[in-house]
Amino acid sequence: MGMLERVGGKIGKNAGWHERFACCGKGMVIGVILENIRTMLEFIFGHLLFINFILAVIIIFFQRKDPQSVWTWLLLLYFIPILGFIFYLFLGTDMHKQKMFRIKEIEDHLNDAIRKQEYSLRSEALERESPSIADYADLVMYNLDVAGAVLTNDNDIMIYKDGNEKFDALLKDMENARRYIHIQYYIIRNDVLFCRIKDVLAKKAAEGVEVRILYDGMGCRLVKKSCWRELNSQGIKTSEFFPAVLRRLHLRMNYRNHRKIVVIDGKIGYVGGFNIGKEYIGLEKRFGYWRDTHLRIVGSAVDSLEIRFALDWNYASKENLFLTDKYRNREPISSKQHCDVQIVSSGPDSRYCTIRDNYLRLIGKAEKSIYIQTPYFIPDEAILAALMIAIRSGIEVNVMIPCKPDHPFVYWATYSYIGDLVMEGAKCYTYSEGFLHTKGMIVDDKVLCYGTANMDIRSFALNFEVNAVIFHEGLARRMREIFEEDLKKSKQITKNVYMGRSLLIKFKEQVCRLLSPLL
Repeated sequence: MGMLERVGGKIGKNAGWHERFACCGKGMVIGVILENIRTMLEFIFGHLLFINFILAVIIIFFQRKDPQSVWTWLLLLYFIPILGFIFYLFLGTDMHKQKMFRIKEIEDHLNDAIRKQEYSLRSEALERESPSIADYADLVMYNLDVAGAVLTNDNDIMIYKDGNEKFDALLKDMENARRYIHIQYYIIRNDVLFCRIKDVLAKKAAEGVEVRILYDGMGCRLVKKSCWRELNSQGIKTSEFFPAVLRRLHLRMNYRNHRKIVVIDGKIGYVGGFNIGKEYIGLEKRFGYWRDTHLRIVGSAVDSLEIRFALDWNYASKENLFLTDKYRNREPISSKQHCDVQIVSSGPDSRYCTIRDNYLRLIGKAEKSIYIQTPYFIPDEAILAALMIAIRSGIEVNVMIPCKPDHPFVYWATYSYIGDLVMEGAKCYTYSEGFLHTKGMIVDDKVLCYGTANMDIRSFALNFEVNAVIFHEGLARRMREIFEEDLKKSKQITKNVYMGRSLLIKFKEQVCRLLSPLL
């Protein structure tokens, strides 16, 4: 009883012998567990070199990655053994370009339209019908062949650069919905803005309007399940893209559905940079005014947005929206602008980095000017080289980024690459009034490419993104005018300014640039 008396003292002198024995038993079990953990750690650290070698072999030979990314992961593994590989499992694993969204019901429908447009392009009939694409017929063909992006020419487009204006318009359109409302956002915060939207959606659902909300598991991780259950109880269907395991463990946290799409009755579509949260309407002190860009589209391009939403919804919810023509049939719409539009999407399941390739081709075809706005500028080698060649060819290259970081590592990597352009002769600016989140490019006042994709490696290859490529001089000039309006609230990063940065900033840049393939 000596040992039992000593242990039993922790649970009181008056405790029975069985209570004391149970306490002693728990202590022995904990001791055995700790001993096993100690033995395992001794084994790991005793064979660390061998284990690191095996993990390095896995990274090099079992995942097809570009050499820069491989070397970055190997350095991380070298400096943070074992833990670096755990990071790799969560952030670096490849999806092997899985075709996640193939739906036979829509493929036949699309393939027929694509073949017809390819024939029209080759015969130059499409160029005569849409003269604004004459200089970009090769890009239109690429998008048709690689991305299945049908060109439509009967679209009216409204540009929103203020969150309050965008959401006021969206709420009004939703209130006028008669058949269905399809909503997809990367981030949804259950705050004052979403409360306004939920009230409208609940009202429309009660009227018999079908409402669906698709949200990203990582971007909406802070929204409680009870919020979605409440919406479900009101007749609103919700689905989560790449949900977490055990509520908190995101095994696919590196692959984010970054798309923001709304389709109303198949007639009105929204796509752009705004998510749903109070910061996007300027109510978050940390960011101040939120400068972003969203497009409201009325016309046949809405069909492409609908298909993109339906493919994502089908995958996440297992509800095949293509089994009925309800979501593809709509009445013809009279257009005033006649904008030529292709809706282009890309993601880790795609064989090609389609949106990156659009940026690359537009840079290569530029003759006079390039305007870029992006919150994150971490280009791959091809995009950076193309911009350098454009600058050396006498093309005016203008790039605008935020003046403040929302992700410090990404920001200082961005600043490093901006420095390369500045030293080469580009005009680069930091937007000073608040946070710049708009994402897009304008070339020669002829064509613009705007949507959800940032000018960074993550958007090019890891995120699920969607952009609108618009061939319309009037709209391109208007977007360039908006860029010039933003210049009044920006500061230029001159060569002297960049060369005068502190040693601390230089150190941050170098470290973050080294990690840029992972950001």
